Amino acid sequence: MITTTTDPGTPGRSPNRPVDHDTDEDHVLEHAFAEELCRARREHRIVLPARKLVAAYTDELLGILFPHLSEKPPDSAEEIQARLALLRQDLRRILKPLEPAMTRPVDETVDAFARTVPGIYRKLVLDAEAISLGDPAAEGTDEVVAAYPGFLAIAIYRIAHEFSHLGVPVFPRIMSEIAHTRTGVDIHPGASIGSPFFIDHATGIVVGETAIIGNNVKLYQGVTLGALSVDKRWAGTKRHPTIEDNVVIYSNATVLGGETVVGHDSIVGGNVWLTRSVPPGSVVYHSSEVRVRNTRVRDDLPDFVI
Repeated sequence: MITTTTDPGTPGRSPNRPVDHDTDEDHVLEHAFAEELCRARREHRIVLPARKLVAAYTDELLGILFPHLSEKPPDSAEEIQARLALLRQDLRRILKPLEPAMTRPVDETVDAFARTVPGIYRKLVLDAEAISLGDPAAEGTDEVVAAYPGFLAIAIYRIAHEFSHLGVPVFPRIMSEIAHTRTGVDIHPGASIGSPFFIDHATGIVVGETAIIGNNVKLYQGVTLGALSVDKRWAGTKRHPTIEDNVVIYSNATVLGGETVVGHDSIVGGNVWLTRSVPPGSVVYHSSEVRVRNTRVRDDLPDFVI
């Protein structure tokens, strides 16, 4: 414990000099704790990548794909190719500590991911176009890419999903948490999502690991595609719902269960709690009563005080 005191009467000691009151017992306890932390680190199977490195890699890749997301976008095909090559080197360094827990060698994984990047880009272009066409407030795809949190969440998900598919542990999950922090959207990288995909307003959306989402699906804020149970025994099973093509799910709707299927071309209204399948072309809605009273006519209304 370090405290500050004034000791003007002690020769050679300046006023306000820190005085160390640590005892031998404090040092012993501190050393024992340091040893405990060292043992815990040695017991880890893998060395986790630093979050800032994962974030930097993600930002650099997105900045190469979309100049709207880069402070210094590449100008030519040659520069794009050179930046991608450098990014592959960065990825090798980040993934190397994870190699013992990976399903294939680092070099093979990096090369395999590089082959998926053109497909990721083309899907994201379709996503941006769908958002632009489906949102009356959007002035074009440039605005969607530069400013829409829903697009950013989808973009990071599509990158993380490919790493998850390639058997890379932890790294894609850190990516998804970066997206969650920045946008309020929590999409597990293991989820399967078609194209195009439209998230409107973002914020509060949760998509579980085993969720399957078809093409041309639109989710509004607060939607949860979750599991009926969080019991650990269900790990590795299909716990989250299937949403077929051309489905719209409005704000704060909750769809749960691995056997729950929302049929294609259906609409799920706001605030719905759904735990069973519905056939294609369904309209699912929550019925509630909203009552409006005229205070000038009645004087016996309750007085709500908080």
